[in-house]
Amino acid sequence: MKPPAGLSWSSLGSLVATAVVVRAALQEVLPPEAHGALRALLSRVAAVFAHPTDTVVVHEADANGVPNELYEAAQLYLGARCLATAPALHLHKPHGVPEPVASLPDDHVAHDTFRGVCVAWRSQRVDQASAAFSPFGGSRGFGAPGGFGLGGRQQWCLRLEFPRRHRDVVRGAYVAHVLAEAAALRLKMRERKLYTNNPGMYCGGVGVMDDHRMLWSSHAFSHPSTFDTLAIDPALRDAICDDLLRFVRRRDHYARAGRAWKRGYLLHGPPGTGKTSLIAAIANFLEFDIYDLELTAVGSNSDLRGLLLSMRPKSLIVVEDIDCSLGLFDRTEKLSSSPSSQDADHSEEDQGFPPHGRRERISLSGVLNFVDGLWSSCLGERLIVFTTNHVDRLDPALLRPGRMDCKIELGYCKGHALRVLANNYLGLADNDDDCEPADNDRGRYEELMGEAERLLDEVHLTPADVAEVFMGCDGDGAHAALQKLVDDLNTKRLAHKCAVSKAGDV
Repeated sequence: MKPPAGLSWSSLGSLVATAVVVRAALQEVLPPEAHGALRALLSRVAAVFAHPTDTVVVHEADANGVPNELYEAAQLYLGARCLATAPALHLHKPHGVPEPVASLPDDHVAHDTFRGVCVAWRSQRVDQASAAFSPFGGSRGFGAPGGFGLGGRQQWCLRLEFPRRHRDVVRGAYVAHVLAEAAALRLKMRERKLYTNNPGMYCGGVGVMDDHRMLWSSHAFSHPSTFDTLAIDPALRDAICDDLLRFVRRRDHYARAGRAWKRGYLLHGPPGTGKTSLIAAIANFLEFDIYDLELTAVGSNSDLRGLLLSMRPKSLIVVEDIDCSLGLFDRTEKLSSSPSSQDADHSEEDQGFPPHGRRERISLSGVLNFVDGLWSSCLGERLIVFTTNHVDRLDPALLRPGRMDCKIELGYCKGHALRVLANNYLGLADNDDDCEPADNDRGRYEELMGEAERLLDEVHLTPADVAEVFMGCDGDGAHAALQKLVDDLNTKRLAHKCAVSKAGDV
C-alpha cells in the first residue's frame, strides 16, 4: 500500500508523531473542563462541513418600518410551542389578554422539530443599515443582510437555521405551518366581544359602512354557558356539536360547491327552554364573536346591508325573537285573511316606497337578502341564528334550506335535562360516587330524582322553571331542593287535572 499522494512514509510518520505530541501538550496545558468544550467545538466544525446549513432571516420590519407579519407570527409560535424549557424568555401581557405572552429574548436559541427536521431559531439585533429584504436570496433566505437600511437604527430579527438538504420542507411547509399556528393562537388569545348595532346610526349607503366602531358597540363576552352545562338531550347536543365542527372544517367544500361559507340555524320552542344559553354555548364552543342584531333599530334595507358588510368573519349573527322584531309572519296566511288591503301594503313595501308617508323600513325581502342574498357572500365563516317562540308564524321563505339550514326545537325539561340542572345548581354529578348529597343518603336522592322525572313526563315545565326552583333553595341542601320540585310538580299536575275535569263538565 502506498502513502497518500505528496507524502512519504517518513513524512506521514512525522505528522502522526506531531499530532500525538500536540495532543499530550494540550492535555497538560488545558484544564479538564476545557477538554469537553474543545471536543464539542471540533464536532460542530466537522458537522458544518459534513452537513451545510441554510439560514432564513426574518426581520421585525421592512425598510419602511412596516411590521413583518412573519416575525410576529414566529415570536408567537415560539412562545407557545418552543419555550417551555427555555432558560430565559420575554413575557408581555397585552391589554385584554388573560395570560402573559412569551417570546424569545435577544441572543438566545430555541429548537423545534417539524416532519423530522430539526431547526433552530436565534434572536438577535441587527443594524438596519446592513439589512436587506430579499425574499429569495440563495442560502441567505428571507431578508438576508447586505443592502439598504434606515440610517443605522437597530431592529430585532430572527434567524431560522436548518440543514440545507431540507430547504424545500422548511421554506415551503414549515413557514406556512408557523403562520397557520400563529393565526390559531392569536384567535384563542383575543378577547371575544358581544356586539350590538347602535340605534340611529344610518349611513345612507354602502360606501360609508366601513367604520365598525361607529355602527357597533361592544362589550367583553364572558357568558359561562357550555355544551356541558346545557339542559338538552344528549343526542341533540352531540348532533349540534358535530354539525358545527363539520361547518368550520369545510371551507374548501363550500367553495367547490359554489356556496357562501355560512350556515343558518333556527332555534324554536317555548320560552325558557334554553335558546339563549345554546347561542352562548355555540359561541364558546367555536370561539366566535357575537353580533346581536336588533332589527327594530335598523332604519332600512340598505342600512341592514351596511351592517352586514361591517361584520367580521368568525362571527355568530343573532336575531332573537324574529317573530316579534318585524312583521315577518306567514304572507300566505295574511293574504288569505284580507286580500285587498294586504296586497296593497305588500306591493308598496316590496317596491321600496315608504308606506303611508312613513320613512322606509326593513321589509321581508331585505331580511331574506341579508340571510342569503348576493351581499351575504361578502363575509366568510359565519353563523346566522334566529330564535322564535312561534315557528308557525314565520314566512316559509325564511325557513327554506339555504337560509335556515338547521332547525333545532328545544322542548320542556325531561330526565337528562333535570340531572344536568341538578349538577349545575346543586353540585350533584350524575353517576359520580364522589359527589353524593350532604347526608350521604344516595338512595333518597335517587328516589326523589326518579319521582321528579316521572312527574316531568306529565307536567310541562321548562328548564328555566326548574332552575328557578333550585335557585330558590340555594343553601337548603339537595334533598330539600328536589323535594320542593316534586311538590311543585304535584301541585301543577293536580291543577291540570282539575282544569281538564271542569272543561269536561262544561
